Amino acid sequence: MAKLSLPSWLSAPPPAPRLPEAEIAKQYPRLRFQVFMGIFLGYAGFYLVRNNISPVATLLIKDTGIDTVGIGIIANAVLFAYGLSKFFSAMLSDRANARYFLPLGLALSAIVNLFVAFVPWVTASVGIFAIFMFINGWFQGMGWPPCGRVLVHWFSTNERGWKTSLWNTAHNVGGAALPSLIGLGLAWTAQDWRAAFWVPAVVALIVAILGFFLVRDTPESVGLPAIEDYRNDPAKVEVKEDSGISGRELLFKYVLMNRTIVMLAVANVFVYALRYGVLNWITVFLSEKHHIKIDGGLVGFAAFELAGILGTILCGYLSDKLFKGYRSGAGILFTALTAIAIAAYWLVPVGTPLPVLIILVACIGGLIYGPVMLIGLQAIDLAPHNIAGTAAGFTGLFGYLLGATLASTGVGLIVKYAGWDVTFTVFVIFAVLTMILFAIIGRDEKEIIASHHAKTGCVR
Repeated sequence: MAKLSLPSWLSAPPPAPRLPEAEIAKQYPRLRFQVFMGIFLGYAGFYLVRNNISPVATLLIKDTGIDTVGIGIIANAVLFAYGLSKFFSAMLSDRANARYFLPLGLALSAIVNLFVAFVPWVTASVGIFAIFMFINGWFQGMGWPPCGRVLVHWFSTNERGWKTSLWNTAHNVGGAALPSLIGLGLAWTAQDWRAAFWVPAVVALIVAILGFFLVRDTPESVGLPAIEDYRNDPAKVEVKEDSGISGRELLFKYVLMNRTIVMLAVANVFVYALRYGVLNWITVFLSEKHHIKIDGGLVGFAAFELAGILGTILCGYLSDKLFKGYRSGAGILFTALTAIAIAAYWLVPVGTPLPVLIILVACIGGLIYGPVMLIGLQAIDLAPHNIAGTAAGFTGLFGYLLGATLASTGVGLIVKYAGWDVTFTVFVIFAVLTMILFAIIGRDEKEIIASHHAKTGCVR
């Protein structure tokens, strides 16, 4: 594994001839905005075709005969494949042209959804359906890594928290757009569940084309200086491409054997368990404890996601401005507030008005998405540019394979055999463990920041 081999057309392009200074001053701001919009729209597009099963599960059960267990297996196939692919695709994306890699993954995912909609034998059995959803999940893993590559190459350290948090709201935008597209498709087709797959897929293909025209791989690939030089803001950690370190050595030294990255991955398990542990069980908890109808639970779902937009942006901004790039400090603050919000959501008495419950759900969503974003940001912050995507993919692997499993199967078992009080006690424990991990990670981060400040010759 000296270096991962890719087709020449997909490989990262070589540096282009340097543009004149006047042209650099003109092009750099414009292209930074352009590539940001490319990865924002592109990543939102992935959420249009990630998992379109749950919204039409009842129609699928009625039309295909697949039972609820089968629906669960099919949905889990996407999640499992996504966690694996996010890591392995990241290793490829670190040496790939983001302009091609992101649209390719989105287009392939959309095509799989078109197969589901228009090829009858794909949905004829749970096994075949799950295989196609596994393939879909694998292509989905091609979304985050090239976005991380673009962020780390086009936005420097002292602005990356704010810009990454703003970009990270793309998944909330895509997730909010999906139900609207599905509703439109069902209205067009007299409640045919297939519209939930082909309508968003067509939109996703359009977004993929837009992404191709908007994204550029690196500043150097279009004749611009590196972002560190342009903004006079050196990277926290860097290894030169010609340093003689092989791909395998980079992977082991800066990811697999890197204590900070490994702890970020473990923290991500607990963060994802909190995120999905609350979100996936909103309707059930509100129904069983507070006797709220499903409509109220669905409002809670929407509030959780929409609040995540504000919380993510605020967390990234504070990590840049208040904590001066010390991401772990922001992570500790937001996780502590998440624990308080979860405890309040759990302990309010039966009969609490629905608006109060929705506000508490929104608070949890707004707060937990901060740590979700920060862990990916820290991974690309604390790894060399040429392996940043792999580091972020490694943390995502843990989050999806372990954290999301704890949040679904794990929570279901705890609720069944121990009840909601034990479940929420576990949530609070997960939050405390996350804060402890952030504190440990923070010690390493402070050392890296001190070194970074020595490079820049300033103290923030």
